[in-house]
Amino acid sequence: MYWLAVVAAEEASWTAERQARREFVETIYDAEARSLLRLARLFTDDRTGAEDIVQEAFIRLFRSADRIEDETRAVSYVRSIVLNLARDQNRRGLMSLRHQNAMVDRRTPELPEERIARTESQEEVLGALGHLSPRQRDCLVLRFYMDLTEKEIASTLKISPNSVKTHCRRGLEALGERLGSVR
Repeated sequence: MYWLAVVAAEEASWTAERQARREFVETIYDAEARSLLRLARLFTDDRTGAEDIVQEAFIRLFRSADRIEDETRAVSYVRSIVLNLARDQNRRGLMSLRHQNAMVDRRTPELPEERIARTESQEEVLGALGHLSPRQRDCLVLRFYMDLTEKEIASTLKISPNSVKTHCRRGLEALGERLGSVR
């Protein structure tokens, strides 16, 4: 829990309110960190980068926890931070790849316990997801991979539930067209 080490340096001068904030964020970390790591891994090819994204998200959650008015929305908030950080990392990675030898694999190798036996069709779906708009991809991943409700997705992405429905529908249509043309 790197995020905890970052905030622990300030801990000696904490008030009871800050201690309660730490416990609040710790509770969310214990409940959601694995799920958020899986989410970050879907958007990045780098396991270490995904771990860094999740840690940074919890640091940011801790630093802004006193401004969260509705504690039930904290999970959506940290999930949106993870998505935004993953997008930022991908943008930076794409820029730096332009200046690197394309034949060198810069991804962090997967640990044996992370390996998932994927079928050819699963690989096709993951590849097709990369061709969707970011909003469609986010909605579909949150809906079908993270198994969130439309309301939870709307809260995470800060859009209306109707927009979530629209992006999911359009994303599924685009996936169907792309996967139908692959075969």
